Amino acid sequence: MRKLVLLTAAALLVATTAARADSWGKPCTTAPESQWLSLDALQAKVEAQGYKVNKGKVKKACGEFYAIDKAGAKVEVFVDPTNGSIVGKL
Repeated sequence: MRKLVLLTAAALLVATTAARADSWGKPCTTAPESQWLSLDALQAKVEAQGYKVNKGKVKKACGEFYAIDKAGAKVEVFVDPTNGSIVGKL
């Protein structure tokens, strides 16, 4: 019985994480690319908020940065490319 409860909890956790990751497939902005900041400027804004960026890119009108947060955990940070504000993280 205990194994069943643990397996069910693990399956729910995996399903929730996958759903959250899929939800970021939508754009962070509808503004035209001419109004976006450069990748370097976006990275500087993310780093100014305490993240150590390892890699970054702009994909589907959303800045994506793979970084280490203040607690030392690996995170994926999503930013609005027009102003560098963080709109989500995984």
